[in-house]
Amino acid sequence: MSNDPLLQPYKLKHLTLRNRIIVTSHEPAYPDDGMPKERYRAYTVERAKGGVAMTMTAGSAAVSRDSPPVFNNLLAYKDEIVPWIRDMTDAVHEQGAAIMIQLTHLGRRTRWDKGDWLPVLAPSHQREAAHRAFPKKLEDWDIERIIKDFADAAERMKAGGMDGVELEAYGHLIDQFASPLTNELDGPYGGSLENRMRFCFDVFRAMRERVGDDFILGVRYTADECLPGGTDRNDGIEISKRLRDSGLIDYLNVIRGHIDTDPGLTDVIPIQGMANSPHLDFAGEIRAATNFPTFHAAKIPDVATARHAIASGKVDMVGMTRAHMTDPHIVRKIIEKREEDIRPCVGANYCLDRIYQGGMAFCIHNAATGREETMPHVVEKADARRKIVIVGAGPAGLEAARVAAERGHEVVVFEAANNPGGQIRLTAQSERRKEMISIIDWRMSQCEKRGVTFHFNSWAEADTIAAENPDVVIIATGGLPHTDVLSKGSELVVSAWDIISGDVKPGTNVLIYDDAGDHAGLQAAEIIARTGAKVEIMTPDRSFAPEVMAMNLVPYMRTLQKLDVIFTVTFRLDQAEKQGNQLLAHVGSDYGGVAKQRIVDQIVVNHGTIPLDDLYFELKPLSSNLGELSHDQLLAGEQQTVTRNADGKFQLFRIGDAVAARNTHAAIYDGLRIASRL
Repeated sequence: MSNDPLLQPYKLKHLTLRNRIIVTSHEPAYPDDGMPKERYRAYTVERAKGGVAMTMTAGSAAVSRDSPPVFNNLLAYKDEIVPWIRDMTDAVHEQGAAIMIQLTHLGRRTRWDKGDWLPVLAPSHQREAAHRAFPKKLEDWDIERIIKDFADAAERMKAGGMDGVELEAYGHLIDQFASPLTNELDGPYGGSLENRMRFCFDVFRAMRERVGDDFILGVRYTADECLPGGTDRNDGIEISKRLRDSGLIDYLNVIRGHIDTDPGLTDVIPIQGMANSPHLDFAGEIRAATNFPTFHAAKIPDVATARHAIASGKVDMVGMTRAHMTDPHIVRKIIEKREEDIRPCVGANYCLDRIYQGGMAFCIHNAATGREETMPHVVEKADARRKIVIVGAGPAGLEAARVAAERGHEVVVFEAANNPGGQIRLTAQSERRKEMISIIDWRMSQCEKRGVTFHFNSWAEADTIAAENPDVVIIATGGLPHTDVLSKGSELVVSAWDIISGDVKPGTNVLIYDDAGDHAGLQAAEIIARTGAKVEIMTPDRSFAPEVMAMNLVPYMRTLQKLDVIFTVTFRLDQAEKQGNQLLAHVGSDYGGVAKQRIVDQIVVNHGTIPLDDLYFELKPLSSNLGELSHDQLLAGEQQTVTRNADGKFQLFRIGDAVAARNTHAAIYDGLRIASRL
C-alpha cells in the first residue's frame, strides 16, 4: 500500500475510486453522428488503461434538440446512444476505472443555425458574446420539457452502464438561471437566489427520481463568476451549501470565472504563460466551507501540484485533464516510480483551441492522442534492429529519434546547431511560451535513456550520411524564414525570427506584415512594442493571427493592446523602397481599388518557412525509394516498401517543415507515423 496521497482510494457514496486522480469532463469532438463510436471509445479507454481513478466523458452531452452542439458533442437525447455508451463503459470498467458523463443544456451558449434550427433558449434575451445568438426567453413549457429531457438523458446513461452523471452548470443553462446577470425571469424561477436555483434542483430531483440512489450525481458549477453584478464568492459559498444540503447530489466540482468571452474562458482554463492551479485555493475554500466531497481541475499539469492538492486537503479528487491528453499513463508511471517519464503538458492549448474552431482535439506533442486506433502510446519493439540516421533535432527529428529508439533501432542524429529544438528553441525564448521547451527536453531525456547518439554543431552532408552505413535516413532539417514575398523590395525587410532571436534590433516605427498568422508574428510584435516602439500589424486576411486561435490570442491581446499596437486587416503589403533612412511601404488590397503608403523605419515579414531541403535532394538519387512515401501504406499503418532504385543503399524520408511549413503537431505526427513503422 503506497503512502502517496495521490494513490489512496476514495469512497464516493457506494463507489470506491482506486486513487485520487480523475479526468474531468471535456469534449474532444470525436463523436461520429453524435455517438461515442470507435475513436471516442479508444481515446477514453486509454486513460482508464493508464490507471486514472475515473474518466468523465463529454463536455457536455446535449439533453435536448434545442441545445445543438457547437463542436460535435455527444447527443444524449437519442435512444441510439445507449449501446454505444454501454460498449465504452464496459471497456473502461474492464480496466478498473470508473466512468461518468457530463450532461447539459447549453442554453444561450450555442447557435440557432445549428442542428434543427430551433431558437436558442435562456432566462433572458441577452446573447452570449462567444456564440453571438440572441436567445428566446424561456417559457414555462420550455422549462418543464427541459427538466424532463435531463431526466430522460440520465436514465439513458444509467442504462448504458455509467457510474454517474455530472451536470454542466457553469456558463450553460443551469448557470444562466443561477446568475443574476443572465436571469431576468419573474415568478418561481427568477428573482431571489432561491428562485434562481430552483431550476437546478428541479433537474436534480427529476434525475434522482429516475436513476435512484445507487447512481452518482454531481455538478460542475461556478462559485464565483468574477464579473460585476454576477455570482460572487459569498454567493458561491451559499450556493455550495445549498447544493450540499439538497440531499440530491454526491459531490461538488468547483469552477471560478465565466466563459462567455474568450478572455473569460482563458482565465477559467489557463494556458501556457499563465499561473498553474490558479483556482485551487478557492476550491479549497469551498471544501472547507461545505465539508463535502469536492473535485477541481484547472491547469493542474504536474504531479507535484496534484499531490499538494490532495495532501493539503484542498480537494478530494484532482483533475488532470489536459495532462492526460498529453500522457494518458500518468498514474501508471507514478505507481512504477517513473514520474520523470511522464510526458509534460506544456499548456499550448492546441487541444481546446482546435475544438473551438470546429476541429478535433489533438495534443500539440502527443500525436497518438485521439488516434489510439492507429498510433501507439506505448511503442513496441521491431522485429529486427536497423541503423537509423536522422538529420535535424527539432520536434520532428527528435520524435522520430525517440520512437525509432523505442523500437530498438540504433539511432544517430546530426544537428547543425549546438542545441536541440529547432523552431521551438526560438519560440521558447519568449517568456509566455517558455514551457514549450519541455517538448524538446522530454524527448532528449527519452532519447538519452535509449542510447541515441547525437552529433551537435555538425553540418551533415551526403558523405557524412554515407559513412554511417544507414538502413534508413530521415531528413528533419526544418525550414528558413520566407521573406521574398513582395513584388519589389523584399531585400529591405527582416523576418519575425530575426526579431525573436535578437539577431536584428527592433526599430522605432515598425510595420509587421503577417500573412502566416502564427505565433511568430505576435511574438515579434510584443518584443518590439515592449521597447516603446510604434507597431502596426498588417494582414491581408479578414482576421489576424488565425493560426494562433482564440484562447492563445488572449494573453497577446492583453499585452499588445496596452502597448497601443495597431491591428490592420484586409490590407496587403505590395512593395517597399528606401526613402532616406526610412522605408516607404506601398499597401494595396485583395479587394481592389486601394493604394496607401506607410513610412516606417523597419518592416518585419512573417510568411512561414521555405524547406531547408538541399541535403534531401542530394541524397535522393542514392536511396532505394528515391524519397517516395507510399501514402496508402502510411495511412494503413504499414511499413514502407517502395523500391524505385534497386542500387539504393537506404530508405530516405523527409518530415516536418523540411517538407512544407506547418506546425509543431504536424512535425511530431510525421515523426511518429514514420518511425513507429520502421
